[in-house]
Amino acid sequence: MDKLSYASESPNTAWSTYLQQIDRVAPYLGELSRWVDTLRHPKRALIVDIPLQMDDGSIRHFEGFRVQHNLSRGPGKGGVRYHPNVDLNEVMALSAWMTIKCAAVNLPYGGAKGGIRVDPFKLSEGELERLTRRYTSEIGLVIGPQKDIPAPDVGTNAKVMAWMMDTYSMNQGTTITGVVTGKPVHLGGSLGREKATGRGVFVTGREVARRLNIETDGARLAVQGFGNVGSEAARLFVAAGARVVVVQDHSATLYNAEGIDLTALTDWQATHKNIAGFSGAQTIDAEAFWQLPMDILIPAALEGQITRERAEKLSCKLILEGANGPTYPDADDMLASRGITVVPDVICNAGGVTVSYFEWVQDMASFFWSESEINERMDKIMSEAMIHIWDKAREKECSLRTAAYIVACERILMARKDRGIYPG
Repeated sequence: MDKLSYASESPNTAWSTYLQQIDRVAPYLGELSRWVDTLRHPKRALIVDIPLQMDDGSIRHFEGFRVQHNLSRGPGKGGVRYHPNVDLNEVMALSAWMTIKCAAVNLPYGGAKGGIRVDPFKLSEGELERLTRRYTSEIGLVIGPQKDIPAPDVGTNAKVMAWMMDTYSMNQGTTITGVVTGKPVHLGGSLGREKATGRGVFVTGREVARRLNIETDGARLAVQGFGNVGSEAARLFVAAGARVVVVQDHSATLYNAEGIDLTALTDWQATHKNIAGFSGAQTIDAEAFWQLPMDILIPAALEGQITRERAEKLSCKLILEGANGPTYPDADDMLASRGITVVPDVICNAGGVTVSYFEWVQDMASFFWSESEINERMDKIMSEAMIHIWDKAREKECSLRTAAYIVACERILMARKDRGIYPG
């Protein structure tokens, strides 16, 4: 493989993790392996400068990115991340994981991702709006409802998507709601979208737990990250009889062996913007999180959280990857050797993109579904995809992650092969 001049060769980057995952699946691809380098080369990477007039009159410049990894199966699909550590290698990896994710659940999309290197919490709302609108204008030439459809990710939300949709629409001269997903419902958003990723974590986790004979009733749950994904997945597991014994976010690690009251914690978080100081649990050292007694672990924060060293300490039987890329490849090996099953991000957290797909379909048709219809359709797609991947893992005698990549890569590379190379 010819290495990319603009990609970091550091072994601990998200892009490096993705490349190792592709290396592991390549031997299973048969004649399609001829095309596997397609997956190691993003189709398009755009870096933009975003000048921003601050409220005090000064001018600051921010780096913005949009990467379209692969469009063989349809338009690009992927979130926009506002975070101070966003860089090209991270966005490339996230776009590549979106390619795999969309194919794993058989959505007619390719993978894309975007981001701005910024701490959104240090900007006023006016500054955030101006930043978003300039970024949208800069990437406007590569996005569109038939080209690439952004969505919310870390540091962005429905309000940001509304600004993106409006900016793109103003530049096109007509309202185009289908250019982004994750919008407010009254602007063409879908019911069920905000809770969809966490719901998908629960649905896939429930399917795998059944097959491993892990009882969710009474199970001890550990949750890293208490945003939309972690909190909703935890709520659904608690409704199924589990108890959340530890929750960690950037501000604190909270432990209560008897179970944390999620309603009280959610109310506290809404008021204080983080979980630190919550009185319904004991505050413990962050690293102790990985050594606590638990049955199911949901990493739902950022990538690169489960290292080999942490994998050696974990006591859980099942890991549900709510975040993208939370587990390093050498940690995967350690977990497998210890008999810990990992439901990989590319299927586990695909509920969000599944309901984003529903939103896009509804926008294109200008016909909207009820929340119960959406949940029913999502549960069916996620359950069937998870069962297919479980069966593939048993057939090939490999991990669920490798099985998910086999299923996805076969679909992507078959599309690439049958489309051919233009011009020839």
